[in-house]
Amino acid sequence: MSPACPLLCLHPAPTLQHPAPTKGHQHVGVRPDLASCPPPRGQVAPTACWCPLSPAGAQTTQLLVEPPWTPPVLWDRVTLTCQGLGTAAATTWYKDGQRWWLQGPDQFVVTESGTYQCERPGSGLSPPVSVSNDRLVLQVPARALLEGDTVTLRCWGWQNKSVTGVRFYHKEKDLGRPLNGTELSLSPLQLHHSGRYRCNCQMGTNRLESVPVTVTVHGEHPHGRHPKYSDSPTLIPSSPSPAGSG
Repeated sequence: MSPACPLLCLHPAPTLQHPAPTKGHQHVGVRPDLASCPPPRGQVAPTACWCPLSPAGAQTTQLLVEPPWTPPVLWDRVTLTCQGLGTAAATTWYKDGQRWWLQGPDQFVVTESGTYQCERPGSGLSPPVSVSNDRLVLQVPARALLEGDTVTLRCWGWQNKSVTGVRFYHKEKDLGRPLNGTELSLSPLQLHHSGRYRCNCQMGTNRLESVPVTVTVHGEHPHGRHPKYSDSPTLIPSSPSPAGSG
């Protein structure tokens, strides 16, 4: 009997570029209500239980990111792992749309910013993953975001430099700033928390602005909603710079 795969099928939203999670890896926007992903007819499911599906039901190549934050940043020692059909030695890597590494390894530590993809002969080209080297980034944990959960967004300065005066924005609405805070806690998550977020801050004499990131919240959390839930995000104080490893 083929082993079942753990809860993993891709959501087709264009902003969800992260692969199905394995141990130590998380996924933004996965539909958690799918108990297994059966293999295509005539094929046996892999023992590692990897089987992300395209909307058409075919197995697809995925690119795992560690540490599990989106967007990943160059100074956080990002490791990319290509997961797909075929042997690891058959992996082809692309950077910024150009073939970059033919028959390379299935895993490597990123040393240059850019947009990466990998390809396997049996499952095709992965979705792109962009590794940032911006002076300021707003990061979201790369995991399933379910209604009723808590998620923390962090505004992070280049190479973990100290930042002050952080402000967060949701759909261009100013959410304010905590005293010396760098993190925004959305607790508990509700569907209206979905949308684009950005942050800005003071770094030295410069006022910096992050690139917006998209948060997607899925409903039907197993614990449901609770009357005490707040409709407003919570700003929590933290150290001037968050830990690099998440």
